[in-house]
Amino acid sequence: MTTVDMAASPTRPSALAGYEDWPDQAKHRFTADSVEARHLAETLGVPAVTPDLEYTVLSESEHDGVITSHLQWQLGFGPATSAWFARPAGATAPLPGLLALHCHGGIKAYGAERLVRLPHDFEHRDAKHYDGGAPSSDRPGGAAGSPAMGLPPLDIRAKLYGGRALATCLAQQGFAVLAHDTFMWGSRRFGLDPLPCRTANAVDGLQALRREAGVELSAAEQYDAAAAAHEETVAKAATLLGTSVAGTVAHDDLAALGVLASLPGVDADRLGCLGFSGGGGRAMVLGALSPLIRSYVVTCMMTTFEALLPAYLDAHSWLLHSPGLASLGDWPDLAVRSTAERVLVQYALADLLFPEQGMRDAHQHLLKGMPARYTGSFWQEPHVFTQAMQDEAAAFLASALQPRQATTTHAPDPARTAS
Repeated sequence: MTTVDMAASPTRPSALAGYEDWPDQAKHRFTADSVEARHLAETLGVPAVTPDLEYTVLSESEHDGVITSHLQWQLGFGPATSAWFARPAGATAPLPGLLALHCHGGIKAYGAERLVRLPHDFEHRDAKHYDGGAPSSDRPGGAAGSPAMGLPPLDIRAKLYGGRALATCLAQQGFAVLAHDTFMWGSRRFGLDPLPCRTANAVDGLQALRREAGVELSAAEQYDAAAAAHEETVAKAATLLGTSVAGTVAHDDLAALGVLASLPGVDADRLGCLGFSGGGGRAMVLGALSPLIRSYVVTCMMTTFEALLPAYLDAHSWLLHSPGLASLGDWPDLAVRSTAERVLVQYALADLLFPEQGMRDAHQHLLKGMPARYTGSFWQEPHVFTQAMQDEAAAFLASALQPRQATTTHAPDPARTAS
């Protein structure tokens, strides 16, 4: 719907299509286990998380030594969540569990699919786009009443993840990995047809520029352009509801962590998470909110707040810019707040989204604030999660999530026991 169409329409389109029930859910707040986590949850306005979520297995496939299950669950608001659970075929003992948290990437038409190798990846590995056929529940946009998005996650993997499906590769290395769509992405995206008024104005301008250049946007590109403009509206709504974009994303991530802990074959005492870019910020927030996270990795998402001013403010989304967050300390203080036993932060020195000094200042802050738990590594890379960086992250998590040493309790010696 264009602005001209809206002028002739008798009703104003919803700015929260698919999430009209969000205001009711936002009234109820997540209760954290510690004072530190409670302060963070209150600042972000994290909605209450439904305990013991039931999930449905929609499909299952096996390839490259990995079993991948497509899961779905319904949260307290918005559309149902799609997720993919990947684990090594033939595993018999309980495995360490990881949440693989997808990045922002400026792409909201799909979410966790970018991290998982699925059957259609093989079908379309040499194609730029899907064939445009009927929507499938295994594809982004496959939900009833949604347009087929048509863009596979292979391009973003090649650009940002060294061509790897991160969750699948981690499963090949012995982890049980859950990758889920979070609030605003993939199955959890907003309905933007018709476009809300303010979003329509922004999209009209972009489409006019593209038409002049002779470029026709795909359905996924049209959605992503609309979703980029719509994120401002979502942040505005979150403020009205006493929550935030990051707080509502954290709600979805906490729910997924609960599902991961309940999945068969997962050792609930050995849980971790990792993420690149916006996914790295999600990993740090999740680690600060939940004591279930024993270890996590943050990639290309660490700096100080001061370093973002004035030139780097527009390089980041609302996942980083949460109202009131600075009252709790600096960005690296979120890691200090966590109870995680070991934390790895990977810095990319050629990252154009963060100034080098901000990264180095954050590194010093973390060395001082959590010296026994923190490891930092510096890479001469741009804003990417290379295969070598992924290998380092996997090795770090494998070491950090070893089974705890069993403590042996001996019966007291009667000769040394007071009568």
